[in-house]
Amino acid sequence: MPEHAAAESGMTVKKGLVHRDRYYDSVTLMRVTNEVRSREGVCAAVVGMGTDFNIDSLKRMGLFLPEFDGVTPNDLLVAVEAEDDAALETALAVAEEEMTRRRVISGSDYIPPTLERALEMNPEAQVVLVSVPGRYAAGEARKALEAGRHVMLFSDNVSIEEERSLKELAVSKGLLMMGPDCGTAILNGVPLAFANVVRRGSIGVVAASGTGLQEVTCLIDRFGFGISQALGVGGRDLSKEIGGLMTIECVKALLEDAATEVIVIVSKPPAPEAQKSLFRELEGAVKPIVIYFIGADRERIEEAGFVTAGDLEETASRAVEILTGEPVGQLVPENLAREIVANRKLPGPFVRGLYSGGTFCDEAQRKLMEAGFDVYSNTPAPGARCVEDLQKSVGHTILDLGDDDFTRGRAHPMIDPAERIRRLEVEFADDDAGLILFDVVLGYGSHPDMGGAMAAAIRAAREKSNREPLLFCNLCGTESDPQGFDKQRKVLEEAGVVVFPSHASMLRTATELLSGKNAFKGKAADHAEVGKE
Repeated sequence: MPEHAAAESGMTVKKGLVHRDRYYDSVTLMRVTNEVRSREGVCAAVVGMGTDFNIDSLKRMGLFLPEFDGVTPNDLLVAVEAEDDAALETALAVAEEEMTRRRVISGSDYIPPTLERALEMNPEAQVVLVSVPGRYAAGEARKALEAGRHVMLFSDNVSIEEERSLKELAVSKGLLMMGPDCGTAILNGVPLAFANVVRRGSIGVVAASGTGLQEVTCLIDRFGFGISQALGVGGRDLSKEIGGLMTIECVKALLEDAATEVIVIVSKPPAPEAQKSLFRELEGAVKPIVIYFIGADRERIEEAGFVTAGDLEETASRAVEILTGEPVGQLVPENLAREIVANRKLPGPFVRGLYSGGTFCDEAQRKLMEAGFDVYSNTPAPGARCVEDLQKSVGHTILDLGDDDFTRGRAHPMIDPAERIRRLEVEFADDDAGLILFDVVLGYGSHPDMGGAMAAAIRAAREKSNREPLLFCNLCGTESDPQGFDKQRKVLEEAGVVVFPSHASMLRTATELLSGKNAFKGKAADHAEVGKE
């Protein structure tokens, strides 16, 4: 562990440490970074793995030091800027203490060191949740399947060949293999990973989308109904290579589940081969199935005998309508959307989306393009353009801050708002930014007060930039979530944010504003040619 003398930088001092081949997960690193930043006299701090993204972040912050040359993603970096040497050394000591802290192992607090030992200690366990670095994930998942357990594979960076092999093994054994990169599930009422507290009920959900699953289950709860099971399958399950193997198995499980009366499937458009296989396997299903393939041909889904929807809110409402036989109205009807925008004018020509949910990012792009707008993104939907510089928005830019572009070696934005707060300041300072869209996702695993963190960041950005872009937020969650829906809504509204109960209602209102009489009438600073066609 090389150490280097502090270097003077104006009125502050900086120091960097490198721990070779020392790995910590992103949640732990976020916790340690926040603990160090909170210490008196600390101006800035980063504790993270030596990934390309973290190196770029250090350079932008002025915290990239000579000792970081040649580091690899397997190396742990600690960078601190403080007011004086005493504060600097205290901060570094805190970082080391937090990283080396271990639970006292005794009695029931014993932590089994291997999966095999864990299964020996809990022979009744039916599900194994795997969350380890990607290079180890497939091996641990295989062990669990071989032991006859269902698997929820939270880890990412698993090759598609490994995913196919694991899912084929699971199918041969009659087991579920949810993932990789499966961030959400609710099994027998138990939320796993990022999930919300929702009513138990008779609607089952299968999703190749974490935030899509969360939004649909929360909206079903908002409509007064509940969930039997909610099963994530991983974002690649309906690709050509995987062929919908686990989507098919999960739907079959729900068809056999006595507690499930209506089934919902949510995904981006599947590969044609996967869709054909799915429809063939589910032909003649004895339970109604609602399918929302984001941006897909709805007529083809209906021709195959399924119920279809045009957005996540409609997906939830159609499932409830099937149960009750009664229509469910929009949460924010079009006339109310017009009232919301009636007295609001855009101070800039473009919308900027700062999303933590990939499905929300994709849906926003598609809805804006349907309304006739050109869109840029780091994860462009078909028809959108790829943003060239991740650090600079152009035109209507919709970002997925939860994508690998932004999360390599750091916590997901549902957990750590630091990167989104930094980008919020950038957009506030941009005269072209007229409307900022973002999501706040509640539930287990998410930040304990994301609404409060975003509200504080908005006030700070507003004061610093002396600008007032409009702010729309989709609040995804329930009142029973640990953060509390109404509490989060109130704190955001007090910061000047218009809070919406669904993503679809936010997008309807946003397009109304962008297209209506209160749209920006001036000239864009640098990109006047980009906008509505």
